[in-house]
Amino acid sequence: MPIPPLANSNDQEPALELRRLTAMAEIPAHRWNAVVGPHYPFARHEFLHALEATAAVGEGTGWLPAHLTLWRGDRLVGALPWYYKEHSWGEYVFDWAWADAWERAGGRYYPKAVSAIPFTPAPGPRLALAEGEDPGAAIRLLASQWEADDSLSSWHLLFAEDDEIAHWQQACPELIPRKGQQFQWRDRGFGDFDGYLAAMTSRRRKEVRRERRRVADQGIRMRRLQGRDIDEAAMHHFYRCYRITYLERGSAGYLSESFFQQLRRTMPDSLVLIQALVDERPVATALCLQGGNTLYGRYWGSEVMADCLHFETCYYQGIEHCLEQGLTCFDPGTQGEHKVARGFAPRRLTSLHHIADPRLADAVQRFCREEALHVEGYVKAAERGLPFRGSE
Repeated sequence: MPIPPLANSNDQEPALELRRLTAMAEIPAHRWNAVVGPHYPFARHEFLHALEATAAVGEGTGWLPAHLTLWRGDRLVGALPWYYKEHSWGEYVFDWAWADAWERAGGRYYPKAVSAIPFTPAPGPRLALAEGEDPGAAIRLLASQWEADDSLSSWHLLFAEDDEIAHWQQACPELIPRKGQQFQWRDRGFGDFDGYLAAMTSRRRKEVRRERRRVADQGIRMRRLQGRDIDEAAMHHFYRCYRITYLERGSAGYLSESFFQQLRRTMPDSLVLIQALVDERPVATALCLQGGNTLYGRYWGSEVMADCLHFETCYYQGIEHCLEQGLTCFDPGTQGEHKVARGFAPRRLTSLHHIADPRLADAVQRFCREEALHVEGYVKAAERGLPFRGSE
């Protein structure tokens, strides 16, 4: 076989370079998605672009995109969502008290910067790197952005995965960790929904069956639609229900119908729509996004008041879908202690915070240490409340 030529000493790997994207439209979807991967739908180009294209984020919203990308020559090797923020709405790691205290003390908390998915408190990767890239080197280059911008009071990494948190903490030990928790369902080898019920205590098993039977007894039938089976009319009805949920709380919601219709067109394979039907007419819906091994329950609404309908639409249908599709995790969204009794276990989360002013940083660090003790106590109490046999 021929001897390969000697490598040219001038053909070295290009140095890592940082560039900003002020809009997802500046980069082709396939290039971004090649680095981000298919498993976490909220970081995909289609989702982030839909937010920008339908004006959920951008000028006048308080979310100004300035995504950080890492390049070696003309090759994209890293990406980190990044937004300049003029408020703290839509983040779900609440720092309103920090902002209020700092501004009452004469400081300026906004603008700040956030690396998160807008309006989406779903844990997942934030920094995406091509295979072979060193996380430490990438993070140190990214960290230069907050060090160079003295207009920012702070930078916040929200809902990142644990292994990524560890890389950030190793590269930037000055980052302040803040503990939190959510509830998630995980498959324990149940096999099917009956197996999930069989793993419960007798009392809870009977209560779940009663709740599901109560929905059926009210003349409600459930249906799940996936992918291209979700047509424009189905999404239009979903949006009507989504709006009802927000209007009941006195707001209009962050997202427009055009946002959801764009997702239907550009990433249909990630969508699961759960409908509740009366006389074959939909009266309530929940929209989920599906990742590699996780179902994410994000949006819900109903035109009717019906006993146990929320539990069936937002929890039991999602669990059933996961068991049928071989998904191992169901993330139904934030809050809700009532999830524990239905088998959703607490998951510990960590956010990271860079605070520029050392006086505010000291106060925030003391707050986070004290808060972490309360969070851990809450998590352990919730774990004791799980309905499975042997978890009492």
